[in-house]
Order: sequence, then structure tokens, then C-alpha cells
Amino acid sequence: MAPHARVRAPELVGRGGWINTGGDRPDLSGKIVLLDFWTFCCANCLHVLDELRELEAEFADVLVTVGVHSPKFAHEADHDALVAACERYGVHHPVLDDPDLTTWKAFAVRAWPTLTVVDPAGYIVAQMSGEGHAHGLRALLTSLVAEFDAKGALRRGDSPYVAPEPEPTSLRFPGKVIALPGGTYLVSDTSHHSIVELAADGTSVLRRFGSGERGLADGSAEEAAFNEPQGLLLLDDATALVADTVNHALREISLATEQVRTVADARAGEPNTTTAQPSPWDLAWHADGEQVVVAMAGVHQLWSYHPASRKLDQWAGTTNEGLVDGNLAEAWFSQPSGLTADRDGRIWIADSESSALRFVEGESVQTVVGQGLFDFGLRDGDASQALLQHPLGVTALPDGSIAISDTYNGAIRRYDPADGQVTTLITGLKEPSDALVTEDGDLLVVESAAHRLTRVKLPESALRVEATAYRTQRPATEVAPGELELEVVFEPPPGEKMDDRYGPSTFVKVSASPAELLLDGAGGGVELGRTLRLNPEIAEGVLHVSAKAASCDDGEFPACHLHQQDWGIPVKLVQGAAARLPLVLRG
Repeated sequence: MAPHARVRAPELVGRGGWINTGGDRPDLSGKIVLLDFWTFCCANCLHVLDELRELEAEFADVLVTVGVHSPKFAHEADHDALVAACERYGVHHPVLDDPDLTTWKAFAVRAWPTLTVVDPAGYIVAQMSGEGHAHGLRALLTSLVAEFDAKGALRRGDSPYVAPEPEPTSLRFPGKVIALPGGTYLVSDTSHHSIVELAADGTSVLRRFGSGERGLADGSAEEAAFNEPQGLLLLDDATALVADTVNHALREISLATEQVRTVADARAGEPNTTTAQPSPWDLAWHADGEQVVVAMAGVHQLWSYHPASRKLDQWAGTTNEGLVDGNLAEAWFSQPSGLTADRDGRIWIADSESSALRFVEGESVQTVVGQGLFDFGLRDGDASQALLQHPLGVTALPDGSIAISDTYNGAIRRYDPADGQVTTLITGLKEPSDALVTEDGDLLVVESAAHRLTRVKLPESALRVEATAYRTQRPATEVAPGELELEVVFEPPPGEKMDDRYGPSTFVKVSASPAELLLDGAGGGVELGRTLRLNPEIAEGVLHVSAKAASCDDGEFPACHLHQQDWGIPVKLVQGAAARLPLVLRG
């Protein structure tokens, strides 16, 4: 392989300043630096945070991870919201708040999440997109440590991370809530890694399931361990099902015996193979009463779970991220995070990354609110033009309408299927993520960023709110109309190789929004490069590229590792612009 040109890393610049450093710019000299370009709405970015924890501990004295936060949504550009998100997701490394995407542009980043490795001399040595890179990073870091140790150019110790002062509260970033038969409530206490039963007042803690430490362990209420749990569902009066999100598992709690057990592993795959990370986020009963619908935010799908057999199956969605309606097998979702079943048997979905409200009826998926991955805001009126901002919860109301926990707008919105109108019921909330209707007709809202449940009266009339509309500020990539050479760059990590003994080790799928943008080149195939033909009559759009590549250890009994990323790349067609689009999966 020809040697790569050495490229010095640009300066780290962000108008929002530094978090987790005491406010100071960290000293990165003589350190290996791992830049993690992330945004806190993104489930795949959260996967990477979890993947990196073990590496950060293993290389603690030589490696500094720097999270470069590049917001997708307007709410994420708020500095205080980012500070809260760093605590919510256990980010224990310095974070640069880059609301204007200054550093994102300087490093030519094209997708969340993206990782860039900078050596102690200040040169970029690798870039990789998506998730599944921990194994390859370990090999690369080991090599860099040996190289720079031999030169005497590696500075050990002195981590620049400064932990914020903890704030004790009964709940910490709670996620979802359900009512229990005795008039109490069960809440996923997400950042305390536990499940809590609250009294009828919605405040007093009656009992807690989980040790409070991040982990995966069955047993008694005190012995059990969860990892950022979210969705809850009663299977019967004495059994609760839990979507244990970062463990990618479904757990059962016996409310009578207080025992916790794991009933389904969503990551179960072929032996010796790293599988995708589904991230179960919410749960709802299907109309047949025999299966549970599971919102798998991490793979942009809905799955079904059969409690009687403990069988977990894919049910709807292709794993491609986007807003595409149609039959269950062909629909695209974008991080479904909230579910509810209405009285007519429809399953309603808060499809958070496309800021959409959707439903499943029979064998088809339909969207009622939502414009796509990069359009969002707060706008009432006819559902076809209404806007939400990253909703995480949906609640069926007694009158047949749907309440939407419009998380990043801090509001409860309402969609009425009878007239197709969207209205705003409540504002001024701090990241509401779920709600339920109490026995006396109030709404009990999970006010996640306020660390509490908040009881509010459902207003008799809607509020008048000032309309806002946004589009994600990611810069569009200028490309030439006509033929465009797409190249997905993938180089196996050190000590690994492509292994085609049992079939192709790569797969790339391409589509576009609008579909008319692509005259040729859509569809899936095993080649990492292909020629696309772009319609000169379309001025701009989004290219959707999904890539997977498996590499295996070079040995007799190799373990294989899956690297994957979905790119949604805004493009603008300009005569004379580039006719080549390289996307780095790993290289």
C-alpha cells in the first residue's frame, strides 16, 4: 500500500468553549488524541461513547478522548443542554462545544459519529465513521504507544478531565413511566441505571430495582444492574418488562418477588461476530395481545417480542435511516424512541431523528407529521406542514388524539386524527420524554432534564405559540450533476484482514431524497465504489449511503468485527464542482 501524506490536525475551535475541563483549554501535547465528533440526539453516537469506555480506561495515561459536539438540532446548540447531556450519558472526557461546526468543517467530517486519531506529534493518523471500531482502535493505539514511547515523545499521566460537581436528586434524567395497578408509578431512572417505584404523588420513592451502577446483572432488587434503561411495559399485574437500552436487552422485573431476569438479548448473533447495537428504547402491546412492539432506536427498526416464547424478531424497517412510508418490510425509520397503542389498534411512533409522528396500521407505516432528517421546528396547524423537534414520547389520550412529548421544544403537542390538526398544549418543560394520563384525567409528564415527574392539567384549549422552522446547518456538499464517483474508503485495522471465505465482506446501499435526484446507481451491492448519475434538474437533495464492512483477526480461529455507518449527505448540484465523493468508513 502506498504511504499516506502526513496531515497536521487543525486547531480545535468552538464558540461554546470547553466542558469537563474546569472551563480551561486542555493541554494535549505529547498525548494520543481521539476526537469523537458527536451530537447528543444520535443513538449511534451514544453507542460509540459506550464502545470507548473500555479503551479510555485501558489507555488512560496516554490517551485523551475529546468529544467535539457538533449539534444537529437547535436545542443541542444550547450550552446548558450540552452540559446536561454530558452528565446524562456519562461522558468522562473533555468536550468542545462547537455550535457553529467550525472544527467539524476543518476536519472535513461528513457524518455523526466520526472518530479521528491524532498522534502525539499532532498529525492525523486515522479517521473512521460509524460504530464498531473499538477493536481496531485498540490495535492502532497499541502501535502508536510503542512508536512514540520509543521516541521518548509520549507524555503519560495528567488527564485533563475535571469531573463536575454531582447534584443529588431522587431521579436523574428519568426516561419513561407507566402506572401500576395499585395507583403507584414505575419509572426508568435512566442515569441512575435503575427502575424506581414512586408513590401516587409521583415523587416519593417506594423501592428501587438496580444497584445504581452501570452493568448487566440479574438477581434481587439490590443485586441487579441496568445500563441506561428506558421503556417500560406491564406484562401482567405483577410483571414489568424493561427496555434496558445500553445493554441491548429486555429484562423482566417480578414486582412480587423483586427478582430481575434477562429474557431477551437483542445483540445475539453468530458466534465470534460483533453484531449491531439495537438500543431498545420503548415498548407497547400489539393489538393481538400476544406480542410486544419494541422501538429499536439504534438500528432504526421496530421489532416484536413474544413473552410466551421469549422470541425477539425484526418486524418493521430496513435499518436504513430516513422517513419512508410503505409496507412494514420496506419502511424506513429514524431512531424510533416512543410508542403507544390507541383504542383502534394502531401503534403510534415518535420517530425522533426525523422529528416525525408516524403510525403502523395493519401492514403499513404512515407519517402524519414530519418533513425529513434535517427539517424541524415548532409549528402548529395542518399536520402536513406542522413541525416537531426530536420528540421522544407519544401518549394515546382518551378522546382518540395523540399527545406528543416534543422533547427539544420543551412542549406537549397534540395531534387529532379527526381533523388532522396539530396544536400545542403545554410549554416550558425541560426535555419531556414521556407522559401518561392519570386516573383523574391529568397528564403526568416525565420532565427528564428537570429530574422529576410533573403533573399538569390538560388544557381545554390550545396555546398560541410563535412558529419556528429550522434546517440542520450542516453545509451541503457541492457535487457536479451527471456522473458522480462514489467511493467508500475502508482499510482493515492493524492485525485484521478482509475475509471472503463465506461470502462478500462488504455491502453498500445508496438512495436519495428526493428519489428523482438519482437517475442511476441506487440500490445495494458489495462493491465499495460505484458510479452514480445525478439528475441535473434537481438543485439539491440528500444522498443516503449505508455501508457495512467486516474484517477478521488474522489467525486460525478469527473473530470478525462489523464496521457500519449510515450517511445522510446534503448535496447541492453545481456545474464544475467535484465529480467524486469519498466517504471514509475507516482509513
